[in-house]
Amino acid sequence: MASQTSNNMPPGPPLPDMFARYTDLVREGLAAAVPHAELTDLNALLQYHLGWTDQEGNPAASGASQGKALRPTLCMFACEALEGDLSRALSAAASIELIHNFSLIHDDIQDQDLERRHQPTVWALWGQPRALVAGDALQTVGDLAMLRSASLGVPLETTMRVSAILTQAYLEMIEGQCRDLSFESQTTITTEDYLHMIACKTGALIRSSMEIGAVLATEDEDVARAFATFGSYLGRAFQIRDDYLGVWGDESATGKSSDNDIRRRKKSFPAVFALERASGTARDDLLRIYSQEELDDSDVDRVMAIMDELGAPQYAERLTQESARRATMALEDVTLPAWARGEVDQLVDFLANRQF
Repeated sequence: MASQTSNNMPPGPPLPDMFARYTDLVREGLAAAVPHAELTDLNALLQYHLGWTDQEGNPAASGASQGKALRPTLCMFACEALEGDLSRALSAAASIELIHNFSLIHDDIQDQDLERRHQPTVWALWGQPRALVAGDALQTVGDLAMLRSASLGVPLETTMRVSAILTQAYLEMIEGQCRDLSFESQTTITTEDYLHMIACKTGALIRSSMEIGAVLATEDEDVARAFATFGSYLGRAFQIRDDYLGVWGDESATGKSSDNDIRRRKKSFPAVFALERASGTARDDLLRIYSQEELDDSDVDRVMAIMDELGAPQYAERLTQESARRATMALEDVTLPAWARGEVDQLVDFLANRQF
């Protein structure tokens, strides 16, 4: 039984134009970073995870498994919005996407997820040891791609700076993942604990994408900080919305089972909110259910009923919209061309109200 909340969701905003505009550039950067010439065992895993090939090494039939390339798109957009040279952001954008994908391979192993982007995960096909190696390889390839920015005309000092920004960000991302894993055995997590965790796990890489794009375009430190702040709040809105869709989303749009987060007893925002706010019988039921190794349909239905009774979907929506508002405010004092200002609004609207 599914929550009725998902049945009443209006159609979400379309994918902003910027995603299509930078697609070819992102692919060009990734192709230069990830070896294609020799399909070694390792390369086969990398190319499969990136959605370029199927598990047999044949070209992928569609791009459905390649993802939205959100983070490199943000990097490219920040650079172009500040009238920077997009060609100089090519390696940096690819690097950010590769670092993100290394984390996804590891996350899938840790969460035991069998499917990502409508296809089996790397570890589900090749086993955990080889998947770990593939994830490590993507991290290394990502680091090398960032350093190659110097060959695209980026001053060495700037290249080292953006490399440090990214490394610091994915160290925070790893810290956030560790916190998320520790939450699995806890039932006293607060909303503030959750917000700090996602600021690291999700927000750091999104923040750094915007900051790196800005640094590659301008030497104005105030502008770079404004884009970093914008990215931080954007990351918060993105993750809370993701957690919302993980419980009340449309499976046909998200590509994930709508009850998967609850069945895995994941401490996503709705669960944290419910555990923090519930009392009496409702809290007793949540503690009993989240202490079980496996949940059946009645357990899932009970958790969703408690979340609905406490107003978890409405609160998640409010917090998402507040984060979106703060993101927009962060760029209010930055001079941007009209087209870029319009795309900022489109981007914020999409990430805060998306259905996939």
